[in-house]
Amino acid sequence: MLKLYYAPGACSLSPHIALREAGLKFELDKVNMQSKKTSSDGDYLEVSPLGYVPALGLNDGHALTEGPAIRQYIADQNPQAHLAPPNGTPARYRLQSWLNFISTEVHKGYSPLFAPTTPDEYKKTVIARLLTRYAQLDKALAGKQYLMGDQFTVADGYLFTVTNWANFLKIDLSAYPNVMAFQARVAARPHVQEALRAEGLLK
Repeated sequence: MLKLYYAPGACSLSPHIALREAGLKFELDKVNMQSKKTSSDGDYLEVSPLGYVPALGLNDGHALTEGPAIRQYIADQNPQAHLAPPNGTPARYRLQSWLNFISTEVHKGYSPLFAPTTPDEYKKTVIARLLTRYAQLDKALAGKQYLMGDQFTVADGYLFTVTNWANFLKIDLSAYPNVMAFQARVAARPHVQEALRAEGLLK
């Protein structure tokens, strides 16, 4: 059975959502990000030497790391869920473009804001840069349900996950109504609520 190594509310929430949306059988193993011990009493560094989540334990005993690869792997296990377009199609490369944009321009944009050593003045610069990315996303989401159109994909779960961090960090995204509507739309999906509840993020 697949095993997702996760930390509540971290970027591992995105493949967690994907696993539920894909209808796959899996188990969760929570990682203590300080001790690097898992809830099954394992050493997470033996699974993922860099120590960050997510990692996906595969049925062959190996583990897959790096979020964009994990998300696409999950999507490809059940093509009927339409979480990713077929490999080799232009739509698949558009999905990969979105996954890379979210990873490098949004996800990594938040990283300095979680570091206790980041100076407050620099945080202002980081937030300003993030907001330019949200302005771009707001335009891209105009007239759409999701990033790729009317079909929910693994890119949507990823964007939802990292954008949720704005609430924790008290970053005001109200100037981006399409982003806000997107967040509410994704949050209302039953499998997303299941994932949030399983991680203790929703009562």
